[in-house]
Amino acid sequence: MIDLATLQAAAFKTELSAARRLTARTGMPEAEALEKTLMLSAGNAGLASLLTDRQAQRSHAELQAARRQASVAAARTRGAGPETSAWRAWFDGSARPNPGRCGLGAVLEGPAGERHELSVDGGHGNSSEAEYRALNAVLRAAVEHGATDLLVLGDSQVVIDDVNAPDGANAPALGLLRSEALALLARLPQARLRWIPRHKNTRADALSQRAVPPLTLEQEA
Repeated sequence: MIDLATLQAAAFKTELSAARRLTARTGMPEAEALEKTLMLSAGNAGLASLLTDRQAQRSHAELQAARRQASVAAARTRGAGPETSAWRAWFDGSARPNPGRCGLGAVLEGPAGERHELSVDGGHGNSSEAEYRALNAVLRAAVEHGATDLLVLGDSQVVIDDVNAPDGANAPALGLLRSEALALLARLPQARLRWIPRHKNTRADALSQRAVPPLTLEQEA
């Protein structure tokens, strides 16, 4: 008989549940019940084939998970080179309420001391959508002003991670905004994204808040 740990590692949740019910109903040892359950799942292919296939599936899943974790880690440290850059940008987005009316704020600074500020209505959405729209707005401004060696700073870990996530690991609900960001970044090959804490992003935050008037008492109610 195959050892219990091997069987448990190969079994799906439904098979584990079925084996437990079989044990409860018949008094059969857990390992024997699970082996019988997996043999039913294996059918004509046989238990040995099922165990081999399940091991391969598990190894593939673990590899994919490791790759996703590495991608997220890379996203969080992307642009972790020198602090100095020819161009620097900050972005932030807000939603009142959440979801609600979005405000977009951004600052773009160039090597000659030029400074461009954005404070615009971003339509309706949630806070993550507002942050993404603010990022895309400052990237468009960077393209328009011919920015090179650009460091983009924002306090939204959700957006920065999503932009850098591999295809399939990003948030489906943000897919269109991500596609727009990637298209803009393709035109800014030297651009780097870096997360910063909220207290270091006060200028962009103030501009995003300015873009959306405070809620009235009726709206808050």
